[in-house]
Formats: sequence, C-alpha cells, structure tokens
Amino acid sequence: MTHRLPTLAALALCVALTSAQQPPPKQPPQPRLEAPPPAPAEEPVYDPLRAEKAIEVGRFYFKRGNFDAALERFQDAARFRPGYAIPYRWMGQTYEKMRRKPDAVTAYRKYLELYPSAQDAAKIRKRIEKLEKEIARVRSL
Repeated sequence: MTHRLPTLAALALCVALTSAQQPPPKQPPQPRLEAPPPAPAEEPVYDPLRAEKAIEVGRFYFKRGNFDAALERFQDAARFRPGYAIPYRWMGQTYEKMRRKPDAVTAYRKYLELYPSAQDAAKIRKRIEKLEKEIARVRSL
C-alpha cells in the first residue's frame, strides 16, 4: 500500500475552503470610548503684536460702525498687553458710540490711570466731565 502525501497547494486549498465555510468567531461588543474634548488652548497673557493687530482690527470695525465687534477687539488688546493705555481710549470712544456713558467714563479713567501724561489727557478729562454731567442729568429725571 502506497501512501501519497498531499501537495502543499492541496493543503492550502483545504485550509482556505474550511476557513471560508466557518464564520469568524463572535467577539463581545466593546464599550465605545469617546475621546475627551480637547482642552481649550491657553491664550497668551502678554502678546504685544497680537494686541496691536487687535487694535487695528478694532479700528476697522469702529469705522464701519460695528461697535460690538470693535469693542471685543479692544478688550482683546487690553488682555494681550496689560498696562497698555491705548485700548482703553478706544473702548471709551466705542462705549460713547454705543451710548453706554458710565462704561465710557470707566474706560477713559483707566486710560488716564495708565497714561497720565498723554497728549490728549486734558481733552479726555473734559470728555469725562461732560459725560458725568450727562449721566447726572439723566439720573435726576
């Protein structure tokens, strides 16, 4: 009796046929893990270039009459460059345009506090006096 050994190709065909007939083993469902949301990027505390750009963009919005957007840019500039007076002068002008006189007075005072020797300091002081009189007149009604 002679035994014939199967060829390698025949063995591969048998394995392929048997594995094709059997379904893959079932795996239990894995719990869905969601990635946590990315942490908000920490904004720089001091970035003078970004502050100047924010003032430039704020002035653009101011000239276009978009006072809400302008105010946001001036506030950004004050945050990116603490101790910088110019954004507060622009905030004062913007608040005036928005008819928010008490906020304008606060912004102008902060401007003078940070830059008491400003060339326009006298003009700003007169502006503050005028706004305070208007505020008092409205309150007395």
